[in-house]
Amino acid sequence: MTHGISIRTAAVLGAGTMGAQIAAHLANAGVPVLLLDLTAEIAGDGLKRALGLKPDPFFTRDTASLITVGGLDRDFGGVAAADWIVEAVVEQLDVKRALFERLETTRRPQSVVSSNTSGIPIAALAEGRSEDFRRHLLGTHFFNPPRYLRLVEVIPTPETGRDVVDRITDFAVRRLGKGVVVAKDTPNFIANHIGLYGVIQTLRMLDSGDYTIEEIDAITGPALGRPKSATFRTMDIAGIDVLGHVARNLAERVPGAAARSAFTLPPLVQALIDRGWIGEKAGQGFYRRDGSDILTLDPGPMAYRPKQPARLPALEAVRSVEDVRDRLRTLFTGSDKVGAFLRQTLGPLLLYTAEVTPSIAHTIDDVDCAMKWGFGWELGPFEIWDALGIQTVLDQLQPRSIPPLVEGIRAAGGDRFRAPAADPPCTGPQLLPGARDRSRVLRTNAGASLIDLGDDVLAVAFHAKMNAIGGDTVQMLQAGLKEAAANFAAVVIGTDAQNFSVGANLMLVLLEAQEGNWDDIDLMVRTFQATTQAMRYSAVPVVVAAAGLALGGGCEIALHGDRVQAAAESYLGLVEVGVGLIPAGGGTKETVRRATLHCDPRADVLRSVQVSFETIAFAKVSTSAAHARQLGYLRDVDGVSMNRDGLIAEAKRVALEMAREGYAPPPRRLIQVGGESVTAALKLGVHLAWRGGGISEHDALIGRTLATVIGGGSLPHAAGVSEAYLLDLEREAFLKLCGEPKTLARMQHTLKTGKPLRN
Repeated sequence: MTHGISIRTAAVLGAGTMGAQIAAHLANAGVPVLLLDLTAEIAGDGLKRALGLKPDPFFTRDTASLITVGGLDRDFGGVAAADWIVEAVVEQLDVKRALFERLETTRRPQSVVSSNTSGIPIAALAEGRSEDFRRHLLGTHFFNPPRYLRLVEVIPTPETGRDVVDRITDFAVRRLGKGVVVAKDTPNFIANHIGLYGVIQTLRMLDSGDYTIEEIDAITGPALGRPKSATFRTMDIAGIDVLGHVARNLAERVPGAAARSAFTLPPLVQALIDRGWIGEKAGQGFYRRDGSDILTLDPGPMAYRPKQPARLPALEAVRSVEDVRDRLRTLFTGSDKVGAFLRQTLGPLLLYTAEVTPSIAHTIDDVDCAMKWGFGWELGPFEIWDALGIQTVLDQLQPRSIPPLVEGIRAAGGDRFRAPAADPPCTGPQLLPGARDRSRVLRTNAGASLIDLGDDVLAVAFHAKMNAIGGDTVQMLQAGLKEAAANFAAVVIGTDAQNFSVGANLMLVLLEAQEGNWDDIDLMVRTFQATTQAMRYSAVPVVVAAAGLALGGGCEIALHGDRVQAAAESYLGLVEVGVGLIPAGGGTKETVRRATLHCDPRADVLRSVQVSFETIAFAKVSTSAAHARQLGYLRDVDGVSMNRDGLIAEAKRVALEMAREGYAPPPRRLIQVGGESVTAALKLGVHLAWRGGGISEHDALIGRTLATVIGGGSLPHAAGVSEAYLLDLEREAFLKLCGEPKTLARMQHTLKTGKPLRN
């Protein structure tokens, strides 16, 4: 077997929406990229559009510096330096083949060439190319937006080298953080094929007139374990014209008249395309924003009306059911409007998926992973089959024919595709469930567990709802640090949940404040401060594996780890100001310590702490791990894992390396504070912002309180103070603000709406 070169540089041909964003994510991974379009000017415009997109395709603005733009007219020779060339031009076979013919004489031998086509057969693109070209050619179908959607469908031809597939798969998983599914070279591959079939079933229900757009989106969103954007909001985001293109492509290419009929869109979609109402990029589609109001399309008169609430009692009845499998079983078999909808949409989708899987995918796991990674489903189609039970599905649907894949399970006496104890597909090497399965749980409560990860590493695994930090979590953190000091070499703090922690249990703080239980609040804060300090000065290394949201107290835990191993998509922030408070679990202290760590004691520290003050005062949250480094939440020594699945394993590796190198706790040093001059300067900035109308009076009070802590309290001059001194100041400030009526109003509003209140 011939081993190809490593992927160190890349070229992307086509600077449209997908090409520019693929280039952006390659740059996110630290790969220099040549981005080409017809001319350098067109490529530059494509990059500028990508820089203006929301959500942002770049980890930080600086990332874009890794992209060089050029023109296919003058700069095509640059592709010779690329290890991987990604074609992302218009979806026309003749255009792509002509481009590949040019590549034939320009690319470096053994460089990988891939097409981001969503539907053109890869084999058709390989025709007429040389043996080396065909061997290194494959499809790499990224999903939009490439930074945020994990799926990449890799589509080899019979001539693609196995080592080429392995090389691109490994690179996509490790460096790009992707979930890769190797698909067969069939129309629209796996995810779009199955996803579009489901969309058309849903559109036909809208066409029936029995359901409103709002009702369908209410049914097909989180209630089914799918994204909040549900069906019609998702179509608006993706583009209704894109939907039409994919449907036409499938209808033309799938074999058999019945299959082609299944992908014929209702007239409504073409009517929207004809009017140019193609979704968010056109300002209107199934929804339209009118100022602060959202309007909904009324398909009959093709006019917009005010958005209406969906009143579906069945959805209200399962709102408190946390397990999506339990919700699905209840809803699917219900005798109400929701049950009827699911049996006429989800039911046919399950049958169709079972029918076509052998022809489009290698395994049922590949199908489930494609739908979970590409469309954000919590359960894939075969997981849904298993949640409902095969016989239940058949009893409810009474299909004319049963797919052979299903019949095979029934003939063997089974009612599921997978054994109940089987690991769910697409979860990656999660160590925490594996440790539990091996009976390595040393201790557990409602907030967290202590788990032996092996190799003398102990995990403190969070598992509360949204991993809000309460007494149970703090108790287990303290127990874990004590247990590790006695019997382990290192500690990893992490979770298998989507979010590391959304912060302290705000409801508990609010209830105590409303009752005036100041001693209880004081004890809570003291205990949390003692815990973060115990992390910082632990006898063994403590590595925090942060991913998703790490806010408030969750961010403070990360700030006090010896190391943080963060997922690339980590959103860290000290956000307490949003609820009328300041960080008091050591967060304010730690930002001052980091800001002044290398300051000359004789120098003015104002410039150093000004940035820290603004980070807290404006409740800045990082938009990526790279951005968290810029904000000071992560340090240069902290690591970043592009692939979330390997996060705990990476954190464990870092912890072991620190232990083997002979770990010793950091020395206790004084923290430099600026005294009254710094406090006065910060307060002046707050006053000017208030006078200018930029902040409210209560914002100003919080800002002055924060300035006092950061400046070092009532100290008349710059001085070195202990950590305990600053911890006392932040705790006192926290208690003072808890007594403010407007702070209590902010807490109540956030708990009720999930959004901050400006009062």
